[in-house]
Amino acid sequence: MESIEEYIIRITRLANRNKELNEQLQTLVGRYEIIQKQNEKYLNLLSEYSFEEIEERLRMPAKRRVRRFRMVSVLYATMRGFDQLNKVEHPQDQVDALDELYLAFDDIAKKYGIVKIKTIGDTFLFAGGIKAENRTNPIDVVRAAFEMQEVTKQCIPFGETEPFWEVSIGIHTGPVLGEPTGKKNSPFTLTGESVNIASRMGMACLPGHINISVMTYELVKEFFVMNKCGTMPVKYKGQLDMFCVEGILPLLSVDGAGVIPNRSYQTKYSLIQFMDIQEELLDILEQKLPENLYYHNIKHTIDVVTEVELIGWAEGLSEEELLVLKLAALFHDSGHSIDYKTHEEQSAKIARDILNHYHYPEELIDIICRLILSTKFPPSPKDKLEEVICDSDLDYLGRSDFIPVSNTLYQELKERSLIGTLEEWNKKQLNFIKRHQYYTETARNLREVNKLSQIERLGKLIEVESEG
Repeated sequence: MESIEEYIIRITRLANRNKELNEQLQTLVGRYEIIQKQNEKYLNLLSEYSFEEIEERLRMPAKRRVRRFRMVSVLYATMRGFDQLNKVEHPQDQVDALDELYLAFDDIAKKYGIVKIKTIGDTFLFAGGIKAENRTNPIDVVRAAFEMQEVTKQCIPFGETEPFWEVSIGIHTGPVLGEPTGKKNSPFTLTGESVNIASRMGMACLPGHINISVMTYELVKEFFVMNKCGTMPVKYKGQLDMFCVEGILPLLSVDGAGVIPNRSYQTKYSLIQFMDIQEELLDILEQKLPENLYYHNIKHTIDVVTEVELIGWAEGLSEEELLVLKLAALFHDSGHSIDYKTHEEQSAKIARDILNHYHYPEELIDIICRLILSTKFPPSPKDKLEEVICDSDLDYLGRSDFIPVSNTLYQELKERSLIGTLEEWNKKQLNFIKRHQYYTETARNLREVNKLSQIERLGKLIEVESEG
């Protein structure tokens, strides 16, 4: 029979369990309410279309279907000055100046890879991250907004001494839906909450200023001087903070004037851009690298990129030096997708082609290609950067997984008839590792001791193979 103490313990346990279940129930109820609100929102959107229209859209060819963009920066601008046209002596001169402004805006958009979505009277809509999805489009769109403001200030109608037109610009970053239009100049019609928020940012903006949402602020705050300038009510999101962009951060601008970006700005920007380049290249390698690359595969590329950053920081290199090292590491074995024996030269060609597409300065591309070629075997680095990438490329020699990694390289060479037996390979590896030296102090501190233990392990392995 159950004692009083056991009964109390059992009741207490059941009470605690009941409390846990009740808390889980409340959490599920909360989630259900959120889902219900979202479902109601989507049903309202769907109600705008008939069943036949929905069926028609589902049957559309892929190139005509609505496309979802994950991160787009929408620029909404309004020209100010139309209410003053009746007060000037020659209004046609002001209208002619406005036409010139619109052409200038189109040139600026093209410069920053931004797409014009539409123009309605005195308002227009541009979007970054449509032509090519990327992580830098919020920065590009803010830069474009500054240039649009600047050309507006410099646009003085014939016979006048002061600019007549002013522009208010609002920017928001978020997901959008794009429906193809079939037009080259404005390829998509954008819809979604992000477009609405951008338009509200623009309408709430004073003439001659740039307003951005808190979402865009978080993505560009390391580049620009910004001040909070109020909040904006948005359905389902509550009050969104708005920020007024004043200029480029002094440390990132020429002479600290906040107008022209300096080299530090370009380096910081390129470090963000690196993630887009890495994503693009890894996609290419995944599709084009031979399946029997057991060592020189994507994993090795990622390992070397990680290692150059680790060693580079420890060696006290600058951000720009780390950038070129990471890019060189990223591309250094990409040439295997073309040719095994001359892969370094092929890698340099691939790097040059892709980095030119991203508008990298020629001087940096030359350095990156030089670093790629410096990984040729046997290594013979000429400077600190070459030492870092060579140490990173042969990092496995001093790692605890040296033997299994070495075996993948053997398998790769064996299938190409570039090596004999495993015993011959191990002897060759032992001779190489005995002669090998790490060049940077960081690599020596990290790997040299372990490399010595690998020499001992290889020696014992060769003895066993010889006895067998």
